[in-house]
Amino acid sequence: MNLKRKNPNPDPSSPDSDESTQLSSPFPDEVLERVLSLLNSRKDRNSVSLVCKDWYDAERWSRTHVFIGNCYSVSPEILTRRFPNIRSVTLKGKPRFSDFDLVPPKWGACVHSWLLVFATKYHFLEELRLKRMTVSDESLKFLALSFPNFKALSLLSCDGFSTDGLASITTHCKNLTELDIQENDIDDKSGKWLSCFPENFMSLEVLNFANLNSDVNFEALERLVSRCKSLRVLKVNENITLEQLQRLLVLAPHLREVGTGSLLQELTPHQHSELKSAFSNCKNLNILSGFTEVTSIFLPVLYPACTNLTFLNLSYAVLQSDELSNLLIHCPLLQRLWVLDSVEDEGLEAVGSNCPLLEELRVFPAADPHEDEIVHGNCPDFTHFRLCIMNPRQPDYQTVSGFLTDLTFEYIGKYAKNLETLSVAFAGSSDWGMECVLKGCPKLRKLEIRDCPFGNAALLSSFRKYESMRSLWMSGCKVTMNGCRLLAQEMPRLNVEVIKECGNDDCQADKLYVYRSVAGPRKDAPPFVLTL
Repeated sequence: MNLKRKNPNPDPSSPDSDESTQLSSPFPDEVLERVLSLLNSRKDRNSVSLVCKDWYDAERWSRTHVFIGNCYSVSPEILTRRFPNIRSVTLKGKPRFSDFDLVPPKWGACVHSWLLVFATKYHFLEELRLKRMTVSDESLKFLALSFPNFKALSLLSCDGFSTDGLASITTHCKNLTELDIQENDIDDKSGKWLSCFPENFMSLEVLNFANLNSDVNFEALERLVSRCKSLRVLKVNENITLEQLQRLLVLAPHLREVGTGSLLQELTPHQHSELKSAFSNCKNLNILSGFTEVTSIFLPVLYPACTNLTFLNLSYAVLQSDELSNLLIHCPLLQRLWVLDSVEDEGLEAVGSNCPLLEELRVFPAADPHEDEIVHGNCPDFTHFRLCIMNPRQPDYQTVSGFLTDLTFEYIGKYAKNLETLSVAFAGSSDWGMECVLKGCPKLRKLEIRDCPFGNAALLSSFRKYESMRSLWMSGCKVTMNGCRLLAQEMPRLNVEVIKECGNDDCQADKLYVYRSVAGPRKDAPPFVLTL
């Protein structure tokens, strides 16, 4: 492969100056190609492209995967011109607060326009991973029919499609290795999509339909698992019984990740023993999830499978502290743990006692902390921090603490020098809090704020920093339209968008979304999105 290719339409962003042209690479093409093939990090490849024009061209032609953290930060035309040989695309759409219904319907982030360009420029596309994008059944059918080598589809927190679209994928994608459907707003018409895999199909490695509600044809699923000898991830929904799960585990003891569905089912002693044996035979299991319903009587079934676990996702399991403690005793290699706050402080103490290799701990709220039947709990070098006070302007009902003042943000700005993502709600007391974060966190890339008393002074205090960030979201704050206009004037290369809904004060910017883009203002903005 000759990486020094002459391009009749040079990329305007390439280092084409006289100085960069003189800094040609001292390495033969073959050596440079070998070096670049060893780089898997996006950041490393980005750095390589800045060394000189030869390295820029080499990296451009050799890159096969691209990650786009904001679908409006670049256009598909610019992308395909910059990287002509992409095989795998990861694309994110709506802001994260869309998960909390803060982004109106039909806001945008539709994938179809991207697919139309990919069909002409990336005919050999193999992987597409979408998050918070709008995906239609038409788009899924187009995807299945337009890319003959397509292998992997991952849809996370997407909307706009139904199980009919999934049927198009399972029917036409003959080389599919991954179908990962997670936490989507999907029109779940039926489970027939699973039966659309051809009877001679055997390439699947990842299958996740945990958040679908419809019954699937278990016989078809059983045959599929039996044929696909390379299957390493299987995450089923609540309609798969424990007896059926046991049969699937027997067919695929080589699985590395399992999502269990519900564990709240009646089993005979013999069935209980068989299920425990099936888990015990899964020697390669590294990740366990699911547990949408669970009782303590079934937890011992999992103990044999916990020996090699590195990630345990219990974010749907309402466990008590003793139940978690008994489970963690069997997880000596755990690196990531997600739990509900029902485990209380005692449960978190058990985490510290039993998980010496732990790198990530997430504690999710089990329910409204003032519901009488809920058991309550609480939860220097972090990179992602998300904080939400569930009852704004009120102290914690047990500890009479929890109101976060600007001092919290002062500490974050002072000590969190590696912080990349900060998401807060119902916190702070003045503009000073946000100013501390903007001035004190040099690596900050995403800042998400809702219902905090931050206004124009905070917004404009370090506005040049937004050029080095991926995005800023502010909703329910004290930012005005004039403040947003001033930001747009001072930083013309940023897209400054304000969502204006019926009944909103014309002077207030209730929802502000700021992001950098090389494509300019987006062309598909609905009427309620004002681009300043």
